Amino acid sequence: MRAPAMADRRRVSLGALASLTACAVPAKDGAPDPFARAAAIRRAIRQPQIGPQRMRLAPTPGDARVRLQAAIEAAADSGGGRIILESGLWACAGPLHLRSGVELHLAQGAHLRFEPDPALYLPVVLTRWEGTEVYNYSPMIYARDGADIAITGAGVIDGQGEAHWLPWRARQRPDQSRLRDMGRDGVAVEERRFGAGHFLRPPLIQFFNCARVRVEGVRLQDSPFWCLHPVYCQDVTVRRIRVVSRHVNSDGVDPDSCERVLIEQCDFDVGDDGVSIKAGRDQDGWRVGRPCRNIVVRQCRYQGKAGGGFAIGSEMSGGVSDIYVDGLSIPEASHALYFKANLDRGGEIRDVFIRDVRAGAVESFIILTNDYHSYRGGDFPPRFEGIEISDSFCTRAKIGLHATGHPRAPVQRVRLRGIEIGAAVRPIQVADIAGFHLDNVRINGEAVAEAVPIDRSAFLDFKR
Repeated sequence: MRAPAMADRRRVSLGALASLTACAVPAKDGAPDPFARAAAIRRAIRQPQIGPQRMRLAPTPGDARVRLQAAIEAAADSGGGRIILESGLWACAGPLHLRSGVELHLAQGAHLRFEPDPALYLPVVLTRWEGTEVYNYSPMIYARDGADIAITGAGVIDGQGEAHWLPWRARQRPDQSRLRDMGRDGVAVEERRFGAGHFLRPPLIQFFNCARVRVEGVRLQDSPFWCLHPVYCQDVTVRRIRVVSRHVNSDGVDPDSCERVLIEQCDFDVGDDGVSIKAGRDQDGWRVGRPCRNIVVRQCRYQGKAGGGFAIGSEMSGGVSDIYVDGLSIPEASHALYFKANLDRGGEIRDVFIRDVRAGAVESFIILTNDYHSYRGGDFPPRFEGIEISDSFCTRAKIGLHATGHPRAPVQRVRLRGIEIGAAVRPIQVADIAGFHLDNVRINGEAVAEAVPIDRSAFLDFKR
């Protein structure tokens, strides 16, 4: 199968694009200011309209799921409303499926704890797992084809993932490979049924094909898999949440083939990527053909020992573009900024603007790689193009900048401006690049004016 040209896959709202472009103001050098466009995206994001009902619930001993789901159904059937969980333990033996017009609000001290028996998360639901559509175990909080949905408050949503779900990772490879084969071979989605007897972990929260979604204030902890995963959503606001899930695969927030997303003032203490922008895997991502674009991440904090503070990919086959990161604190990480794909993916990452990143000790400060793991033998080089990183600092790194393109798809039109890396074992290692511009870049106390390609055999390796 040939990866379709990106122009064939873009479904651009010309009116919306024109309105965003019109808001751009010139930067100091005369070019349009990309962060004026980011401000326009923020203003364009529509907020959920929650219905008039108000239900205040107090916790009781035993399983709360039937009671909570009944409240969600009653609120939705009455035009929507806010369900308030008062302080205390809410043991939930199975998933909650939110509906349009409903807000789930966790008061201070409310602890919504999902019980870990996998059979409770059946029947299977339509989801996207590592970029491939599948029917699998239900996420612990799930909504599909809804609108005007919110999760708010100061309480805790707890997946009990590390002790009960993480052990599945050692058993997931056969199912993982089979699902990837199904996506590659174009097996009908209805026939991709996993669930009982299989070992693909569900995310903690997933909104699937929803509009006007808000998650604000809550603490997400100990997810089975990715923590917050909006898929095919529009107008998503994630604000002031804290995510604490320190085991592998517990990404903080992963917008997946979404449009108009704001992630701001969030704190990530996770064992994988803090924020990772995604758009489907390989042939299944091309089939769906939905990009992830118009995403704004601002004033967030990340710490972790694996993954990246801010990442794109590796599932990015539908295309990722118009991404804005403004203010990111990274005291500790494997990688501060991590753009990852491989030669199976196709697709493109373009028009990415990042400023004001403050990183401490990291393995690498900036990575753009098409050599990410799990390569399956494809020949569809992804494109990285139009990336600008400015006014950013890193205390110490093994690798300052790593960028690897492909002879048919070089990493191109990259500008680094106002970058300082206090100490780096390997300041820069690049290959197959075009149009790299360094402006006021200092590494190891010295000005660096040019990114000179070197032989890949001389590269320092890094964790992938």
